[in-house]
Amino acid sequence: MTIDPQQLIELALKSGAVAAEVYQSSSLSHPVFFEANRLKQLESSESVGTALRLWREGCPGLAVGYGDVEPEILVETALNLSYLNAPEEIEFSAPRQAIYDPIGQDVAVESLIEMGNQMIGQIRQVYPEVICSGEWECEREITRLVNSQGLYCQYTDTALSYYLGIEWVRGEDFLAVYDGEYTRSTPHPETVIKQLLQRLQWAANNVDSPTGKLPILLTANAVTLLWGTVAMALNGKQILEKSSPWSDKIGQLVMSEQLTLSQQPEREPYSCPFDDEGTPTKFLSLIERGRVKEFYSDRTTARLLKTTPTGNGFRPGLGVYPMPDLVNLIVAPGEGTLEDLISQIDEGLVIDQILGHGADISGDFSVNIDLGYRIEKGKITGRVKDTMVTGNVYTALQNLIALGSDNQWNGSCYTPSLIVDSLSVVG
Repeated sequence: MTIDPQQLIELALKSGAVAAEVYQSSSLSHPVFFEANRLKQLESSESVGTALRLWREGCPGLAVGYGDVEPEILVETALNLSYLNAPEEIEFSAPRQAIYDPIGQDVAVESLIEMGNQMIGQIRQVYPEVICSGEWECEREITRLVNSQGLYCQYTDTALSYYLGIEWVRGEDFLAVYDGEYTRSTPHPETVIKQLLQRLQWAANNVDSPTGKLPILLTANAVTLLWGTVAMALNGKQILEKSSPWSDKIGQLVMSEQLTLSQQPEREPYSCPFDDEGTPTKFLSLIERGRVKEFYSDRTTARLLKTTPTGNGFRPGLGVYPMPDLVNLIVAPGEGTLEDLISQIDEGLVIDQILGHGADISGDFSVNIDLGYRIEKGKITGRVKDTMVTGNVYTALQNLIALGSDNQWNGSCYTPSLIVDSLSVVG
């Protein structure tokens, strides 16, 4: 039986807490797995996680339970942990009730199997020698947040997600490409198939990589190498700690004027009506024509910065306190398709998949190219291997050559491809 959040709060208050909050997340999914071009297995997964955060004489305690957990155990654990912590200010959203209409539609397991078979069949019709694997899943999630000051928020979303990976072995040459989709509406597998076939075609032969400082085209799959660092630099916690290079740059030009970035919490499929502290999410103009406009924060960070909370307090996990994070990151498109961008480069590289971690807050990165192509005289001539690219995120975004209009979702980032100048390539 699922723990009732309101009853758990009442028990915490009766046991000595002065305030309490319950964050509860439940999910139901039916993934189907394909391996070596065939359906491998079906699964059904259901989970419920409950996080109780309470304050005893101002000292916080956090306890987490999964599935059927006795409420008394959660309360006792949280109270015991509160003795280990110093007093802190209690950060609660204003009391309100907000139960949002469910978003998305269920997809039957039979439909997931059919989609997987069809997509694999379409790839192998053109490349019968490749080996395909993937996962197709429909998942329903319910998120509840209740506190002792009268807050009750809930939303339900159902999403279809899938990825398809392709392995192509030719002698000692091994190639792996992958793509997928996350949607709460009608899926578009035909778009994914088209992109996968294009990558396989471009990788039909291997060529030597050019070296030195070159213009680099980062596709929508790879350009999050840059946006991850940008998101860190706009994080209110980094601003508070003075670790962001943009801590004192509000209103100043920090990247190419071609770039405008925002958070749009009503944008599907990564919409979210409230954060994990119950604060309503909102549109944020983060970068406007290259200039820093605003930062994002949770309630504690906003109080310390003496600003207004932006509704960006999210938990990395149930057992972790909320911290600043974005709902999504939307990069405004420029002009030109991916092919148009390729045609602009006389000598350079396309990077589509990378290996390793991206840059930290310093912006410096050095990554291996997992899937990349050489461009000569505006055309792709083949795949490059054993190649590394190094540079700095902030410098690269100041040296933007072109911004495409081919926006795609990569995780919760909606971004086009782009060309940056003067990254160093080592072959």
